[in-house]
Amino acid sequence: MSGKLILGIDIGTTSVKVVVYNSETKEVIAKQDKDTQSNVPSDQGLDGNKQDVTKIISALNICVAKLPKDLLRQITKIGVCGQMHGIMLWDTGSDYNAWERVEKDGNLLRFNVLEDKVSALYTWQDNRCDLEFLTNLPPAKSHLPVHTGYGVATLFWMVKNRPKKLEKFNCSGTIQDFAVAMLCNLKKPVMSVQNAASWGYFDCVEMKWNDVLGESQFPVALLPQVKQSGDVAGCLAECWHTIPSGTPVGVALGDLQCSVLATLEQETTDAVLNISTSAQMAFIAKDYVPEIPSESSLQPVQYYPFFDGRYLAVAASLNGGNVLATFVKMLQQWTMELGFSVPQSKVWQKILELGLEESSVSNLRIQPTLLGERHLSENGATVLNVNIGNLGLGQVFRALCHGLLENLHSMMPREVLEAANIERIVGNGSGLSRNKVLQLEVQHFYQLPLVFTTGGDAAKGAAIAMTLIENNQG
Repeated sequence: MSGKLILGIDIGTTSVKVVVYNSETKEVIAKQDKDTQSNVPSDQGLDGNKQDVTKIISALNICVAKLPKDLLRQITKIGVCGQMHGIMLWDTGSDYNAWERVEKDGNLLRFNVLEDKVSALYTWQDNRCDLEFLTNLPPAKSHLPVHTGYGVATLFWMVKNRPKKLEKFNCSGTIQDFAVAMLCNLKKPVMSVQNAASWGYFDCVEMKWNDVLGESQFPVALLPQVKQSGDVAGCLAECWHTIPSGTPVGVALGDLQCSVLATLEQETTDAVLNISTSAQMAFIAKDYVPEIPSESSLQPVQYYPFFDGRYLAVAASLNGGNVLATFVKMLQQWTMELGFSVPQSKVWQKILELGLEESSVSNLRIQPTLLGERHLSENGATVLNVNIGNLGLGQVFRALCHGLLENLHSMMPREVLEAANIERIVGNGSGLSRNKVLQLEVQHFYQLPLVFTTGGDAAKGAAIAMTLIENNQG
């Protein structure tokens, strides 16, 4: 096999995806994915959102193990990204780590997580930090505001409400930071600027955590060292699923940035729309320099660190495919309560068909913000203009899709894209690519061409990011 092969890993909110990327032909030549099914009950009820780390890492091992061994032996670099904002904690002692080796015939097969050495993953969907709690936190010196579900905010909450739990651990990071620490056998994790910025209380200009944390009884020792996005975090400590030991592993990145990196074809005139669990519209902001706001203000468009010192202008909605999935589950539950069961695939097939019919267009209006929005946390979902003639299933589904795009458009209107000279929208994410009703609504609101590129996913972006190292050093 000619070319330099890179393993790209994306540890997402609902699934793990891995790809083998040929950096010379710029093609994905093998891929695997697996749902993690890792959600676990939270002691905070509906306000909490936790995932089982052991199940996530198990899904990672399974995905990599299914890739062809002849390709894995040729891997020259490993790029990793994953869900942003969330946090997990773990413990590494002088003679142990939070993971164990599983061998066969003297060769390392995989790493298993030691359950008593790790916490759950508190995800970006966690709502335990209410508005009153966030308001009472010390002011952050960052161009990005702090929200519930952000790593530093969750740590502040644990200091106040679960201090004994914190005493069990000496490391923290995103789930992708943990994976990199495991692969490289790091005693202390490292974190990219992308993930650090997503936690809050990180100054992207000075490249450091805010000093106010050390003045606020905050467990600063738990915070990872921060490196530039695209740097190497370390090397593969041992041969892993036949990938050679010593293979460089990149510092873990944000899935949003990697998704955009893999999707953009024309950097100056493309915007990327991703709809999967949540939804994001993003484009590269020209000449943006972060500034610390004089007062806290929640804006629908935020600027996230990208690569090579650039920033993405991002409208990140909490409401995307998760809202549509909730609607489908509701329909399933109703049918079960009526005494029969309809498979989820059949529900999706039918509502997608009905939503494309001309009769599905009505004056029914749904504001589907089930999870609120970070800049409007108190907003819930509403339904307007209900009448006897617009309650058909296709009409309700069409109104739901219309509402999702109307909400995103209110965060980043068409005029913002026009001012940035955006000429087309590049679609990404299964929630959009499989839903032609949503695609119609995108074109309705933005009046721009909507195109789909091949293989534009975060795992591929994580692999591409590793080629930036070569370019920067070359």
